[in-house]
Amino acid sequence: MGEKKENKSNPIARRRFLRICGSVVAVGSILAVTGVLARKGLSTDATHFWQIDPEKCTHCGRCETDCVLPLSAVKCIHASRVCGYCDLCGGFYRSNVKDLNTAAENMMCPTGAITRKFVEDPYFEYTINEDLCNGCGKCVKGCNSFGNGSLYLQVKQDLCTNCNECQIAKVCPADAISRVPYTMAYNLKDE
Repeated sequence: MGEKKENKSNPIARRRFLRICGSVVAVGSILAVTGVLARKGLSTDATHFWQIDPEKCTHCGRCETDCVLPLSAVKCIHASRVCGYCDLCGGFYRSNVKDLNTAAENMMCPTGAITRKFVEDPYFEYTINEDLCNGCGKCVKGCNSFGNGSLYLQVKQDLCTNCNECQIAKVCPADAISRVPYTMAYNLKDE
């Protein structure tokens, strides 16, 4: 009769292997957490966000062209409490239009991000579709030139990558973009 060989692992070697793996995982985890905490502790801007000051903004169009994202994180905001809900809105229509209709050649917004809804004669309610808004500021410029400035630009914090050095801030001619604490992440006009 032949002998049967049993293929048993050495339980001591296996325990030693598992103990070494456990130690490596534990030390790696501790180092990773320590690194993240040290990085946050060293960075003074960890709780600061990029913000546009609407009072300084000149609506130059660089928010659209200089953001690192393909579609800018800067979007038009409508301060509805400040708005006059005009029929002839300088942010909605181009100046010197022949007919007040929504033909593309009459619209200020190149992407069609602004829509309006009739409220009562002669008032309309204006809404910004942020998915279409490219941050060009043309509507903001029109609203500030011919209206009461209820349209303005803001960095949308849910879209912004919060770059260490914002490309838009580097080229902003009015120095309107700066880092602000979390509590001031939005400078809203109608609050």
